[in-house]
This record gives sequence, structure tokens and C-alpha cells, in this order.
Amino acid sequence: MPIRTASLNKEIHKNGARLHLAMMARMHSQGADSAASDEEQALLEERQHLKEAKAQRAAQAQQPKPKAARLTKEPKPPKEPKAPKAAKEAKEPKAAKSAKGHISRAEKHAKKAEALEAAKRASKKSAKT
Repeated sequence: MPIRTASLNKEIHKNGARLHLAMMARMHSQGADSAASDEEQALLEERQHLKEAKAQRAAQAQQPKPKAARLTKEPKPPKEPKAPKAAKEAKEPKAAKSAKGHISRAEKHAKKAEALEAAKRASKKSAKT
């Protein structure tokens, strides 16, 4: 028997093609009314055998498969409790940051507007000069 393949569809297809060629060769040489040749009979038997094997495999695939036993882990021994840590002394609160470098949004926009106006005035030339 040929090497087992995952599916017999390909083998059935190849057998059907060979059977068709044998039938066409017989019809061409002997006519359509003549009986099937030995080659055709062998191919028909092989085809039937392949189809039965395919049905058997399909039935076997429907059967429940054996499952692996579940692995159970051994429980770990309980951990020893750690000794309580000594309480730390409270830290002194830090001094609050001063807001000397902080400028509000409104002040930033006012400063920018003043800079724009100063630039406009500086770029204009006076009529006297």
C-alpha cells in the first residue's frame, strides 16, 4: 500500500483521472458498447478501496481521542512569616517652593503684546528723519 497521506482526496482524484483515461482509450479503440477492460476493473476496485478507507478514517476521526492525564502540582510548604520591621522616624516637611520665577498666563500674553508693539514702533521710521 502507498505511504499514508493525511487525506485520500488526492489519491482518489489521481485514480479518477487514470480511470477516465482508460475508459476513453477503450471507447476510442473498441467503442462505447464493449465491456470494461481489466485495467478499468482494477482502477474501479482501487477507487472503491480508497473511498472505503476515506470513510473509515472519517469515522475514526469522529471517535473520542484519549486525553493526557492532568498534571497536579505538589503544594509548596508555607512560607515563614518575616519579622516586623522597626518603625522609621518621621521626616521633616520640606520648605515650599517659592513662586518668584512663575509668571501667569495673562502676564505672559501681556508681555508678548508689549514686545510686539515695541517692535512695530521701532520698525516705523519717523517722517522727520
